Amino acid sequence: MKTKQILFTEPNVARLVETEIPDQPQDEEVLVATRFTAISTGTERANLIGEKNISGLKAQCEEIRFPRALGYSGAGLVEKVGPRVTSVEPGDRVVIYCGLHRQHNLVNQSQLVKIRQDSIPLIEAAFCVIAAFPLAGIRKTRFEIGESAMVVGLGILGLLAVQLYRAAGAVPVLAVDPNPDRRGLARQQGADYALDPTEPDFVPTVKHLTQGAGVNSIVEVSGVAAALCQALDCAARFGRVALLGCTRTPDASVDFYHQVHYPGVTLVGAHNLARPHYESYPGNWTFVDDCEALLKLMATGKLALAPLISEVHPPAEAPAVYQRLAYEPHHFPVGVAFDWTKLE
Repeated sequence: MKTKQILFTEPNVARLVETEIPDQPQDEEVLVATRFTAISTGTERANLIGEKNISGLKAQCEEIRFPRALGYSGAGLVEKVGPRVTSVEPGDRVVIYCGLHRQHNLVNQSQLVKIRQDSIPLIEAAFCVIAAFPLAGIRKTRFEIGESAMVVGLGILGLLAVQLYRAAGAVPVLAVDPNPDRRGLARQQGADYALDPTEPDFVPTVKHLTQGAGVNSIVEVSGVAAALCQALDCAARFGRVALLGCTRTPDASVDFYHQVHYPGVTLVGAHNLARPHYESYPGNWTFVDDCEALLKLMATGKLALAPLISEVHPPAEAPAVYQRLAYEPHHFPVGVAFDWTKLE
């Protein structure tokens, strides 16, 4: 069957193209009619501009190859199921994990999470996989109720982390970004304080706001090595720092003795793929369990996705949308999605 898909065909260029996929699922495959897909700005921009460092496998980062296909967070309706599928059936609304920006997604049933709550709009469910990233990062710090928390970098992942820390009982929640608009959004999402890391008294201010102790649980989302160093300076003794943002450029500026070793700080990798595949355990949940937890939070009003969705575009506008992401990343909106029901 023919279907439409967004491809990065060369550096800084996205196109809506027609492609062919099987129309009959095999074994555990499921054919999903995509309704919405969400842009993951950091990962997609790295792929769009031609970054080499886009895979955990170094061998795959040795040369730049195009085309590249993205779109790992989406939602849609099940159209057909393979003979061995047991988790979903035609008509079910589902979250799509590691699908593509494509009109139809043909995926294994293990990549789908059934949306059981009728109150959740599919446009919001399309951001569920993205929301699972900061949730996993917070879990990896082994956060406990009443501890202080800090989020460094206030893109969509960081703003979701602010909400999740608040829902989890962090006191206080500190949000950090040089962009005043993003700091304002963080306050609206529940941050107790929103700080500019470029201010000369930034670290002393963080220590003051945490009664001199420093921060217990930190999620670093910016992917900037200098921001990580600053976060380590803010960490409490025995604090935990999750590296959620992808630091794609190697950097050796961390003073490991004074910032990590001596204060007993835990520095943990929080890449989305660094999670168990089949069974959750404390601090490390599967993506299915995390997505189901997020859907419950959304359905009960404890996590609000709608305020973070800034723009929804028909797929035909993808070239212009990605031009903005490539050349104006600091002005790109927080939450952007494609509406696959709006194909011409």
